[in-house]
Amino acid sequence: MSIYSLGSSGEPVAEIQNALKALGLYRGEVDAQFGGGTHSAVVQFQKQRDLVPDGRVGAQTWSALIGNGNVPVPPVAGESLSYRCLALTGAFETGVGFPDCFCGISGDFDGQGISFGVMQWNFGQGSLQPLLRDMISRHGDIVQNIFGEHFDALNIALTHGDEDRAGLMSFVRGIQHPQKHRVFEPWLGYAKALGRTAEFQRIQVEHAQAAFQRALKMCDDFDLWSERAAALMFDIVTQNGSINAMTRAQIVGETGLLAKTLNDDDREVAKMRIIANRRAEASSAAWIDDVRRRKLCIANGAGSVHGIHYDIGAQFSLNLVPRNP
Repeated sequence: MSIYSLGSSGEPVAEIQNALKALGLYRGEVDAQFGGGTHSAVVQFQKQRDLVPDGRVGAQTWSALIGNGNVPVPPVAGESLSYRCLALTGAFETGVGFPDCFCGISGDFDGQGISFGVMQWNFGQGSLQPLLRDMISRHGDIVQNIFGEHFDALNIALTHGDEDRAGLMSFVRGIQHPQKHRVFEPWLGYAKALGRTAEFQRIQVEHAQAAFQRALKMCDDFDLWSERAAALMFDIVTQNGSINAMTRAQIVGETGLLAKTLNDDDREVAKMRIIANRRAEASSAAWIDDVRRRKLCIANGAGSVHGIHYDIGAQFSLNLVPRNP
């Protein structure tokens, strides 16, 4: 069952906003972004109809509000496992759903110039340039249409950036606030428009393949078989890097003590919970609770991260089912 809630985005959210606006419950812009205003309007509607006022649009609320059948399946449902894992991690990082989960952008607060995309590829380490060059090489017309009169400046900076790194960094720092590191318009809008294209999303997925393969290898190391486990390990790889030898030994020891009577599904979830807790405890003290909530959300299939409730099966089609080889 599909669910739309805080952080969701896309055409179904616009449909929800339009229906709420027609009832006088939503007064914001129909922007296809399920934010606080939409959440508040949904709660008001649910109270009026004696529905559970949780601010989430599932089957009952959709039927009462829209009245045209089943809740639409999220667009990510038909994508590859690596795409869905990347989208979930992007949603955790940005606090928004598809497609804006692919559009995370931050300025030079860390000395890397500009960081962009789900894995925060950046200019400082030279990891963002290959994605942008691939996009221009394969889909130059799309990039030119988005960047318009500023396309040549971007292309020149990318073309000469390897031999003139100082010039490239000067360029990217020149399009953001020098102290607050907020990327200026129209560059911020250009970046978000680029991240919303299916073409650049697929390039991000391609460039994340090494991390995804590491995640699958970690699944094999711990004898995990599900799509949900792949999402957990991918989030560990991208957010935390790895699982060190000591933590690995703890995990192996604890999973070895699980009851032999557990069925396959319960064993898989129990092992993921152990991994989530032990990896969180191996994090810096300031981040333990944050990492634990995020990893347990995946292990359990649902939970709250940064104040947003996720049902990763309903929203990202990441379920407790065998992953494809």
